Amino acid sequence: MSDADDLSEHQYNELLKPLAAELSGMARWVWETGQRMVVVFEGRDTAGKGGSIDMFARLLNPRQCRVVALPSPSEREKTQWYFQRYIQHLPARGEIVLFDRSWYNRAGVEKVMGFCTPDQTQDFLNAAPEFERHLVDDGILLFKYWLCCDQKVQEERFENRLNSPVKRWKLSPIDIQSREHYDDYTEARELMLAATHTDFAPWTLVDFNSQPLGRLTLLRDLLDRVPDTELPLAEIPWPPLSHKPSKERFGVLQPIPAYPVDAAEAADDHDGENHEKKKHRHDD
Repeated sequence: MSDADDLSEHQYNELLKPLAAELSGMARWVWETGQRMVVVFEGRDTAGKGGSIDMFARLLNPRQCRVVALPSPSEREKTQWYFQRYIQHLPARGEIVLFDRSWYNRAGVEKVMGFCTPDQTQDFLNAAPEFERHLVDDGILLFKYWLCCDQKVQEERFENRLNSPVKRWKLSPIDIQSREHYDDYTEARELMLAATHTDFAPWTLVDFNSQPLGRLTLLRDLLDRVPDTELPLAEIPWPPLSHKPSKERFGVLQPIPAYPVDAAEAADDHDGENHEKKKHRHDD
């Protein structure tokens, strides 16, 4: 399956609606019962980590749900215990933390691209289950997802980033180098799974050759893994206003002119006509 086989935007949005309602209920359950939740998103470049995390973040209260996407470690951080810089981002009571890549960098990009030694990788693989055992034993709900995609699909997505001005920022020198290490990443992933897929902190692999379908699959799986989170909505007194609703009033400053929607629609129609003319010329 590839992006060409994706669900339509309408189909995706319709399928997402009931899951979004469940996710909102799950977040309320986390908040009201004082749970702490960590969701780790790992996977190949372009697989869809950012889009999946955005799906969660758009639906949840930003005061409750935090996204952690750490940059490369500083010189000082390189001298710390490896897990140290991640610990400060773990959730407090009622919080959900989404890791856009995580401590598993050491088992993936750092290993494949030579940013750490083989001994450091092995030390990490030995230590990670114990580290996660402490998290789970302390009551943290830990979910680890690996997003998968074929290299053909990955190449299509890289080219899309390369040719799109609004996506070019996603490309990095590491992306260019990593294209030659697809099989090395597979090998590194398998070693990581063998060492860190445990009963108390299991991995879940999700096919992301179709990103919309992958997001729906991941969300459904996560919702199925948490306890029954349905809680009744609390009654909130909501009396009617004691006066007629007021309109905005302005004195010192006025709002700026509204965006010219009619002009934008006309431009879109013009672009569409040009596209059709070009298409017909090409067909001829």
